[in-house]
Amino acid sequence: MLQEASYLDWNNSIKILNKAYQADLFVLIIGTKGTGKTSLVRDFAKSLDKKLESINFSLRTRESHLIGTKTLTNGTVSFDEGLLIKSMKEGSILYLDEINSSEPDVLLRLDEALDDRRQIILKESSGEVVKAKEDWFVIGTINPLTHTGTKELPPQLLSRFPVRIRLEYPPENIELEIIKKHVSGNHNSEIVQAIKLANILRQAAAVEELFYSPSLRETIAFGKLLDCGMSPKESASIVFGNVYTQWGNIEYQKVSDIITSMYGN
Repeated sequence: MLQEASYLDWNNSIKILNKAYQADLFVLIIGTKGTGKTSLVRDFAKSLDKKLESINFSLRTRESHLIGTKTLTNGTVSFDEGLLIKSMKEGSILYLDEINSSEPDVLLRLDEALDDRRQIILKESSGEVVKAKEDWFVIGTINPLTHTGTKELPPQLLSRFPVRIRLEYPPENIELEIIKKHVSGNHNSEIVQAIKLANILRQAAAVEELFYSPSLRETIAFGKLLDCGMSPKESASIVFGNVYTQWGNIEYQKVSDIITSMYGN
């Protein structure tokens, strides 16, 4: 059985995170989906042996997810703390994933906690002032504005994250090493071909010739299907090709033709 794969720090991101942690400066990671942002944060927290709390932001994220809610149990009113409050009190690492997918009112409460005082007033409860522990650390991620549902962060919130890491797809040789951490068989030549295919599709998506850009998750999935005995052509069609069906037959056929040109009929 494969051991749990660790993050391959090909662009010194963990070094930057460590320096930011030492300087008590919050970090923003900017990059498209599937470039390893979450894996990076998990390995960083593990390297420090610190608890990691995660909030995945979307249009459905509410203040209560961050702050908490009042509950009534057997006639007794209590307050269930949200992940933001728990993290501040524990001094854990707080991972704010895709914060530029959230609504303005949620970002406003977040901004209150992230300013230089590192505190927040629980107006939802007793009015208690919660002040974060000294070793509390926050890492946020945002997707490019070309992604559906994303929006610009307000300047004051952006300024709360003075350390910014730009995370892109790794070079082909590095992507190969990442995939090899997740597969057990020796499929190097087949995986290299799949990475080339993924990069062709990524480049086409970057210039809006295609609607979708495959991530590292897809190239890893390709390798895992090879481990299960599936042929490279079938794996490529399933992992890289079929997703384009949702944009219609013309889009799907474009990608199918590319796959056929690389793998044959």
